[in-house]
Amino acid sequence: MEPILFYGVPSGCSFGSIVALEWLGEPYRLSRIEMPEVVQGEAYRRLNPVGETPTLMTADGRVISESLAILNHLGARGIDKGLSFAQGTPGFDRLNQALGFLNTAFFNAFSPLWYALEHGAEGAERNALRAYGAAKVAKAHADLEAMLGGQDWLLGDRTLADAYFIGIARWTKYHDVVDRRDYPGLQRLFERLEADPAVQFAHAIERGEPARGTGGFRGEIGLEEALGRVKLAA
Repeated sequence: MEPILFYGVPSGCSFGSIVALEWLGEPYRLSRIEMPEVVQGEAYRRLNPVGETPTLMTADGRVISESLAILNHLGARGIDKGLSFAQGTPGFDRLNQALGFLNTAFFNAFSPLWYALEHGAEGAERNALRAYGAAKVAKAHADLEAMLGGQDWLLGDRTLADAYFIGIARWTKYHDVVDRRDYPGLQRLFERLEADPAVQFAHAIERGEPARGTGGFRGEIGLEEALGRVKLAA
């Protein structure tokens, strides 16, 4: 059985895990989870009690949630491809540091903006949330620009940190609180990743368009069928 990644639409942070799977090149399937309807439903919560994406069901039927855990799981299989590093090495520490920043400071900076958008905040509440979110997003971009330090990729060479970055960085189009061109290193990285075949594949998958990957994609699978595989693996 191939691993199955349960990815959220529209524009879930699971995008980065799709890119990572394509870069890894091993067989996998995808299962589309609509947000917020399906992701909060009883069926999906049998996989992930928190009701969030991404979730990865491994080839032996184990379930892993949270982007950091999934990316580190995939990274252990992609060390020879330069996607990650052996645990205990300086490279592994640097990768986890970058992933940690992306997962906390960068991802979380958008939280007030998503809340204002998704909960229909208006008036003073909306203005306060957007002002707070804008300040957090600007600081996260500035910090990440400094961390990049003129390199082509977040860690110098392409790793899974870059896959996670692109899934979050695109959220600026929904909120329009920063101009990425004010951070030229991040803008170059964003453009480099947007031209990557795996990123273009992930965009097509999210849009529900016919998509041909360059990795190990073996097609989509419905949630109910995937849950049946969990039962068989149990």
